[in-house]
Amino acid sequence: MIRLPFRDGFYEVRPSKIICLGRNYAEHAKELGHEVPKEPVIFLKPPSSLIGPNQTIILPRRSKEVHHEVELAVIIGKRGKNIPKAKAMEYVLGYTILMDITARDLQREAKTKGLPWTVPKGFDTFAPIGPRVVDKRELDVADLEIGLKVNGEVRQLSRTSKMIFKIDEIIEHISNIMTLEKGDIIATGTPEGVGPLRHGDLVEAWIEGIGVLKEEVLAERSILC
Repeated sequence: MIRLPFRDGFYEVRPSKIICLGRNYAEHAKELGHEVPKEPVIFLKPPSSLIGPNQTIILPRRSKEVHHEVELAVIIGKRGKNIPKAKAMEYVLGYTILMDITARDLQREAKTKGLPWTVPKGFDTFAPIGPRVVDKRELDVADLEIGLKVNGEVRQLSRTSKMIFKIDEIIEHISNIMTLEKGDIIATGTPEGVGPLRHGDLVEAWIEGIGVLKEEVLAERSILC
């Protein structure tokens, strides 16, 4: 179980689903050779991919190219369906950081074959989250610095104001497709600068006003069973 600091206590991270946005920063869409989308591009990561702060991202044997992606994550506070944009923020509990770790080579292969992204996005440890949950009343996320560094080298650096689709639009769009349950997580997309992770790396992702999420990286073959 993952427990993150929240208000004067802790928040237990138990989503029924993790909904992620692809290509929600124009420069990231361009760096991967995609057009800027006209509506939100969404996919799912399994809750089993979650790990907490100061844990370990495992590089699976099946992939030779695993990438980091830092994202602002929205925690849903109550159940909702067909939520209008004007009321969307009433369904938000708070915010945290999520790394959408991606087996990029497997994702490219899936795209070529017209297959879904479940495998490249769904490995265990591919959704680090933390270091805390910030109450929505305590933080305006409209224009915050968001970044990530590997072994002290800055790889990603942008601002949340560059998101193509804003949180209220995202919630309206998703809730018209699927019911949002209390505790669900929405990862709002990553800025440009995604890149590879290697055995032994230290990854630090940050968002202004939330903190820094740190994880180490190990290759699966190096772990004794």
